Amino acid sequence: MHWRAFDLNLLIVFDAVFQERSVTRAGRRLGMSQPALSHALNRLRDLLGDQLFVRAPGGMIPTRRAEQLAQPLRLALAEMEHALEPETFIPSEADRRFAVAINNYVALVVAPPLVTAVAVAAPSVQLDLQPSGTVDVLDRLERGEFELAIGTFASVGERFRRAALLEDRFVAVMRQGHRAARGTLSTKAFGDLAHVEISSSGDDTGFIDRSLVSRGTKRRVAVRVPYLSAGEVLAESTMVATLSRRVADTLVRSARSRLQVRELPLTSPTVEISMVWHRKLDGSPAHRWLRDLIVAVCRKL
Repeated sequence: MHWRAFDLNLLIVFDAVFQERSVTRAGRRLGMSQPALSHALNRLRDLLGDQLFVRAPGGMIPTRRAEQLAQPLRLALAEMEHALEPETFIPSEADRRFAVAINNYVALVVAPPLVTAVAVAAPSVQLDLQPSGTVDVLDRLERGEFELAIGTFASVGERFRRAALLEDRFVAVMRQGHRAARGTLSTKAFGDLAHVEISSSGDDTGFIDRSLVSRGTKRRVAVRVPYLSAGEVLAESTMVATLSRRVADTLVRSARSRLQVRELPLTSPTVEISMVWHRKLDGSPAHRWLRDLIVAVCRKL
């Protein structure tokens, strides 16, 4: 390999295609046309003597050689980005992207005001919020694919830092005029209701079952639905859902007063929302700005 003749921009193209699994999405991310990006990818294939990616119905599938290259190249590119970052970060003049992993709670509660705050303070900054539910968040933070993650975390290890953002508790959500909302909601009445479980929440609501069993009753889960369906299902039925309070408030607002929130007849555990990042980003001015902005947004919640 003759490095003087090697175009390092080709590695940026490789990294984008590997992460996006799509030439179109990678081109959009890099501001390149699809033909230009395909041409760059073909040049890299010729230089490395490997197909690197194979088209499939689910997107571009990396070859074994591409899998070997991906992590060291991502780490190297991340180090270069951090090394070349200005010593001061001016949000109003910045033109960069932040990749942030978020869980469903954060997507519903934190993301809307955060997106607004970033757009006001740094109109040319791209906030790339990606779902964290099916990925190894810490591994992708390690590889530099995410710069920050916001959600619930048990243990993060010495390589990462964690900052607490929000605490929340669970409440019951049901339609307006629900018979169970008349008077005090007893444990037995709550257990006798048909329950909606949110399949996409990631919340551990096992405390409900344990508490009900200790009181001689149990919960019957009638249906499991994603957050997108929960509001309408609850508004059109006599079912009840147990949700974090801020999520419940969001559903109530979007349902235009067709839903209401009631306190649980059980002791609710605390839901803790934190942000996690790799220690190597502690001193990054841009990263510090984003962390401070997230803290400010969450304080207002």
